[in-house]
Amino acid sequence: MRYTIKAPEVLNRTIKLPASKSVSNRALIIYALSGGTILPENLSDCDDTEVIIHALRDMPDEIDIKAGGTAMRFMTAYLSVLDGHCHTLTGTERMKHRPIELLVNALRSLGADISYVGEHGYPPLRICGKRLEGGLLEIPGNVSSQYISALLMIGPALRKGLTLRLTGKIISRPYIDLTLSVMHQFGSEAEWSDIDTIEVKPKPYTERAYLIENDWSAASYWYEMMALSQNEDDEIRLEGLTDGSRQGDSSVRYIFSLLGVRTTFGTTQRGVPTTVTLRRSGRSVPRLEYDFVNSPDLAQTFVVCCAVMNIPFHFRGLSTLKIKETDRIVALIKEMRKLGYVLREGDGTELIWDGERCEPDLEAGIDTYEDHRMALAFAPAALRIDGLTINNPQVVSKSYPRYWDDLVQAGFQISEE
Repeated sequence: MRYTIKAPEVLNRTIKLPASKSVSNRALIIYALSGGTILPENLSDCDDTEVIIHALRDMPDEIDIKAGGTAMRFMTAYLSVLDGHCHTLTGTERMKHRPIELLVNALRSLGADISYVGEHGYPPLRICGKRLEGGLLEIPGNVSSQYISALLMIGPALRKGLTLRLTGKIISRPYIDLTLSVMHQFGSEAEWSDIDTIEVKPKPYTERAYLIENDWSAASYWYEMMALSQNEDDEIRLEGLTDGSRQGDSSVRYIFSLLGVRTTFGTTQRGVPTTVTLRRSGRSVPRLEYDFVNSPDLAQTFVVCCAVMNIPFHFRGLSTLKIKETDRIVALIKEMRKLGYVLREGDGTELIWDGERCEPDLEAGIDTYEDHRMALAFAPAALRIDGLTINNPQVVSKSYPRYWDDLVQAGFQISEE
């Protein structure tokens, strides 16, 4: 399947964004650890969240989390403390080649019973849960924050709690803080005790009603559309976002201000989700340099947006892009060349575009590599590139299932081949 996308002449629409996948997945694990009966409200309807919901509800012997990287990491830790239960945790073929040894080793050091069903260091895993002691644990701070969050969330269930010391450079710190925020709201005592250390007390979670806010990551694609818009009167309104959100990708509003997008929050009680209005300011920087170490999932959006706006860039902090659904650095270099832009990789952690162009190849279409963010980030480029085609567009179901419907409501024409 492939979609060819034609952009509208005018953008003026109110969009109800999906619920935050990041918050939903954390809230579900903590809800389960609390022994709760009140399911969190406004849960994401994306694939990653659905597999966790089904796993917690059905608890089959073999739990298939499909392509859900977050689900694989969070469920690995959760099943390790589920006393008296044994399960096999598996996923797609790509998931079976995504490393998980660091998390498994960390959990084993706490006493977890985990074995590899297939290749060492990779899923599937056989996990037999039991009550773990806890205590001091050291892991590198430059690994995926999902490993760190998985460990933190089980901390209150450990006999001695958890003292987690992060060595070296700490990346994606906002995602760690998001985890701590959700934990606090379920009654845990977990705090940074030093610049590199988090203390989690052995205090059980408390069941409570919990409302999931909408997704700042999903908002980033609408910001991209507004930046690429060439109509001064265009306006996009996004529902359900929170000012002061703990979501790491809420930084998108500040970065896009550098590309000429102005953000206005509706008037409401502090902390309550509201409607955000996006308009063009008409002013953007001539070159963008940014370190995405704290928000790597935004990188694809800004790579596409800046190049199409003819804004050279140098983006750093991209080391985790190589272990996502695909090697996103390699994928971006290849697919941007199809649009006529020649990117360079810098030491595996950087992407650079200095304005070099090549002959485009639009006929081939943009490949998505089973990676939702490739489709999500490239589609807005239709505002500047006629005949833009996305191959295998259904991958958006991983985080934003209604994306194509929302584009149609906003006036985009999408034809299927």
